[in-house]
Amino acid sequence: MRAVVKFAEGEGNIELRDVPEPKTGDNEVKIKVKAVGICGSDLHIFNWDIGIPTKVPFTIGHEFSGIIAEVGKNVRQFKGGERVTAENSRFTCGSCRCCMTGNYNLCKGRLATGYAYDGAYADYCVVPENRVHLLPDNVDFITAALTDPSACVYHAVQDLTGVNAGDMVLITGSGAMGLFCVQYVRVNGGIPVITGLNQDKNRLMLARELGAYRTINVSKEDLNAVINEITQGKGVDIALECSGNQSAAESCLNLLRRQGKYTQIGIFGKPVTINLDKVLYGEIQMTGSFSQKHLAWKAAIELASQGKILARPLVTDILPLESWEEGFKRSFEGKAIKVVFKP
Repeated sequence: MRAVVKFAEGEGNIELRDVPEPKTGDNEVKIKVKAVGICGSDLHIFNWDIGIPTKVPFTIGHEFSGIIAEVGKNVRQFKGGERVTAENSRFTCGSCRCCMTGNYNLCKGRLATGYAYDGAYADYCVVPENRVHLLPDNVDFITAALTDPSACVYHAVQDLTGVNAGDMVLITGSGAMGLFCVQYVRVNGGIPVITGLNQDKNRLMLARELGAYRTINVSKEDLNAVINEITQGKGVDIALECSGNQSAAESCLNLLRRQGKYTQIGIFGKPVTINLDKVLYGEIQMTGSFSQKHLAWKAAIELASQGKILARPLVTDILPLESWEEGFKRSFEGKAIKVVFKP
C-alpha cells in the first residue's frame, strides 16, 4: 500500500513509499483511511523539532477517519464496515497515576499513532479497539478527520481553562486551533478576540464568520491599544496561545487582567524566554494543554453532529495522498488553513 514515511531523523527525510499493509492485532481494528489531515505537529515532524516520542521509520498522520476493514479476534465492539475516527494515543502503560485517573494523554510511556506507531497518511491504519469512535450518520469523513484538533481544543477550553459567559478571551494565532478556539469560546458565551498577520487575511475573515467578536491584524494594528480599548484598560479574562510564537505569548501575559487565565495550546518547538514575574505579580493561572482524552472526543463528535462546532469551513485544500509535498508546502507558507488528504 501507499504511505508517507518519515524514514530518518532530521529535517525532511519524508517520502511516499510502497509499504506492506499493516496486520491487525487481536485487540485492534484495521481502518481503510478516507480522509487524513495535516496537523501542526506533522510540520514539526518535517522540521524535526517535535517533542513527542517517535520511532523512525514511521508513517505520519493521526487526524483521520475511515471505514473499518478488519477486526481482531478479541474485538467485540465492532464487526467491520463501521464509519469511524480514532484517537492517536496508541499505547499507554495503564498503571501510572495519569492513566489511573483517566489522564492517559499525560502518561510518560505514551506512544502515539503517527509518531511512534505507523499513522494514517496511508491506505490503511491499525489502531486499538478502545481508541475508536463511531461516527453519526450526519458527520462526513472530512469533518470526522478534524475531530482530533477539535477534541484538543475542547480539552484546552472546557477541561482545563473554563470559559464563563461574558469572559473576554484573547486567542493568539488564527490557524485551525485558533479557529476552533473561537467556536468553543463562543458556545460557552465568551467573547473571542483573535489575532493574525497580513498573510492571515482569509483566516481572520473566517474567524469573523465563525463568531469572533473582533479580529486584529497585528501587522497593522497595535494589539495593546485595541485590547485596552475594548476592555476599557482592564485586560482580557483569558488568553489562549495557539501560535507557538514567543512574542504572542508575551502579549498574552501583558494583556491579561490580574488573576486571569493563560493556556498554552501551540507548540513552540524550541525553548523560549518568558517573564514569569508577570505570572507572579498578576497571580495568573497558567497551564499547558496537551492532546485530549476520551470524553473530549465524544463531545467533539456530538458537537459536530449538532452543527455547533464546524470543521469543514477550516478545510481549504483537499488533495490526493500523492500530493503530500504540495499540502505541506501550502501549510508551511500559510496559504492553507487545513489540508486534508483523501487516500
